[in-house]
Amino acid sequence: MKKFLPFILLIALSLSAFSQKAPKLTIVYFHAEHRCPTCISIEDNTRKTLDTYFPKQLKEGVITFQVLNVEDKKNEKAVEKYQADGSGLFLTYKLNGKEKTNDMTNFAFSYSRNQPEKFIAGLKDEIEKELK
Repeated sequence: MKKFLPFILLIALSLSAFSQKAPKLTIVYFHAEHRCPTCISIEDNTRKTLDTYFPKQLKEGVITFQVLNVEDKKNEKAVEKYQADGSGLFLTYKLNGKEKTNDMTNFAFSYSRNQPEKFIAGLKDEIEKELK
């Protein structure tokens, strides 16, 4: 067994080094218990964007979409991580153990309800840029 230990360690290290070749994207939409029309449109248009342009990535788990109520105690850790205090849209890219979060809340509130095509195009571009 001792003869095989270095070989086993080498394989394990090799597998861990190549375990994530592509980025993973977590999209988190936070909302409060009572939601305004703009807040609802952000969730709806995010889903529309993902379902229209990224169904394969959703199915494969490359992209995950979470909708979390900031007032629900079970979401406390996520609320703390993103410093969410109400509605918010966050995209977190993960690659090889490194994370980068893009707060798209202002963009979402600016365009989702009144200019949904601009919101969808902007969100699509942002996702494509990071998944390259």
